[in-house]
Amino acid sequence: MDLRKLKTLIDLVSESNVSELEITEAEGKIRIVKGGGAVMQPYYPAAAMAAPLAPVAGGVPAAAALAPVAVEALLEHTVKSPMVGTFYRSASPGAKVFADVGDTVKQGDTICIIEAMKILNEIESDKTGTVRRILVDNGQAVEYGQPLFVID
Repeated sequence: MDLRKLKTLIDLVSESNVSELEITEAEGKIRIVKGGGAVMQPYYPAAAMAAPLAPVAGGVPAAAALAPVAVEALLEHTVKSPMVGTFYRSASPGAKVFADVGDTVKQGDTICIIEAMKILNEIESDKTGTVRRILVDNGQAVEYGQPLFVID
């Protein structure tokens, strides 16, 4: 489950009369409880669990104190915008895109352009892998640190 979706769900629960929300998807299960604070209980396949979790004060497993993430998320890498500007997937309108979902990119390959102050800045992949998601639309304004691509 991506971070934006998770934040939206937490905001919806906190602003509504709903006290508890549980969602199950292919990647896992998440439970949000309104009250003394949001409690997220991630689902981890049995094979991913190396050892049982030791309870801490209050009966909550020690791993719940950390920010839980799905196993798949540990393998993903997010390429973030190094600047504020306008995101472009190709060098010019109608030209071939630098990187598309499913493409294999090498570290140092140009994957997009961000235009800032009339200067076209080539953004390079900082990891070798496969493009899994493109998080920004062509021509969209982006902020510093905004996620652009997910590569694994």
